[in-house]
This record gives sequence, structure tokens and C-alpha cells, in this order.
Amino acid sequence: MSSPSPRPPEGDWLGTPYLKLERRGPFAVVTVDRPDARNALSPAMYFGLRYAIAHCEADPDIHGLILTGTGDVFIPGGDLGQTGVDNWMDLRHLGMDVTPFDSLRVTPLPVVAAVNGICQGGGFMITLCSDVSVVSENATFRVPELFRGISDTYYAQILARTIGPVRTRDLMFTGRVLTAAEALDWGLVTRVVPHDELMESATEVLAGVCQTAPVARLDIKKSLDAYLGLFDRMAMGQSLVGDEAVEGYRAFKERRSPSWVPEDLRAEGRL
Repeated sequence: MSSPSPRPPEGDWLGTPYLKLERRGPFAVVTVDRPDARNALSPAMYFGLRYAIAHCEADPDIHGLILTGTGDVFIPGGDLGQTGVDNWMDLRHLGMDVTPFDSLRVTPLPVVAAVNGICQGGGFMITLCSDVSVVSENATFRVPELFRGISDTYYAQILARTIGPVRTRDLMFTGRVLTAAEALDWGLVTRVVPHDELMESATEVLAGVCQTAPVARLDIKKSLDAYLGLFDRMAMGQSLVGDEAVEGYRAFKERRSPSWVPEDLRAEGRL
């Protein structure tokens, strides 16, 4: 079911032409497919991913979910340019409530992130919140939020619990890019596979997860969710509408360094 016009989700239509839900046997595959914007997520796309999780949970014919992207990009984060045609939702009014991160952490449905390429921002968080991440050898990972003026306390919480504070500072304060092999070595992803074997491997992994007892599996997931803990939602919410985020957004659109970067350190193009 598809539609070119912007309207909320209904059934397998996820509320945006840039997300596609396909049924493949006992599994659903949701693909981010917005090549003109390098798969950047509009507010409707963020919500569409969240809706997809709940929609698949409620369908007795769907026993697992795979999330993936197209081309050489998985998900680079949010669409700061706001260029999508799926304009029925405004992120400013709902903020983090539209994102799928918490839904991924608590859903009883097993979810595998099949990371096919560039993965950063919201895409990297989706990967971290999925149950298993199978990634292409070509994938790369980055946390650029501080370049955008965003106090991403969600990342600070999840990364510190996952890889410790030292590596969290490295990733967040430098915005460095990790290769797939480095992400595996750091414990940020589950496994790395040849690029042309990605979907086959992700499907095999999901089939294996579905062999485990669902109630017992959910108990383990509850324990892991409690370990990851809550992030500072108030600080992050204030940051998203703060002066630094406004300047970070402008700098991104204008392809320049933000004004807080010392003049001698400013680079050509966006950070």
C-alpha cells in the first residue's frame, strides 16, 4: 500500500513515501528509501519507524522486524533541511516523542538493524537500540550531535553504558568516524558481514533469535533496558530549542562551521 500524498500511517502504509514495509514470510522488512536526501529522516519518517514497530507487534503473522536502508546509506540522522513532501507532522511540537528509540528498547518483537552504509545521528541510535545489529563491512558510524549544538544526553547515557565513559567522550567530543571493524571491536555492533551478504545474514540472525522463548527473551530485554537506564530528558528537550541548536542548524544549512568554533579552527564546509 503506498501513497504520494502526505497523510498519517495506516496499515502497512507508514505515513511517508520514503519508508517501505515489505512482508517476507514471518518477518517484516522496513526500508528507508530517500536517496535524494541521503536517507535523512523527516519527522514523519521518525514517527513512521515508531509506528512500524507497534504495527508489526499487533500483527500475529509478523514474528520479527528488520530495519535497513538503501544504497550506501543506512540512516544519517534527521533531515535538518526539512525538504520532504511528507509534511503532516511537526517535530518541534513533539520532539523525542516521535522517535522510535524507546519503542525499540521495549518491544517484545525481535528487531535486527541491517546496516548497509553510513550510520550516524538518529540512525546510529536506532542501531544501538535494536536487539541485534548486522552491518556491512562498508558501514561507518559517527555521533555528530555536538557539532549541531545538541546536548544529546540520550547518546551520553547509552554509549557510556555500552562502551564506557572514555570511548564515549572520544566519539562525542571529536565526532570521529568509526569503520565497521572498529565499531565491532568497540562492542557497538553485533557482527560484520560482506556487503552483498547483509540481508541474508540479517534474516538468518533474526530467524535464530525467533527460536528462543518469547516470554523469557522479553524478561532478558527488560533487564537490559533497566541497565541502560533513562537519559536526562529535560536537558535534552531544552537543548533542542536552545541557541546553540539554532546556530548549529543554521551552520549546517549554510555549510559552514558554527560561530562557537574559534576563527582559526573553522573549516570549509559543514562539520
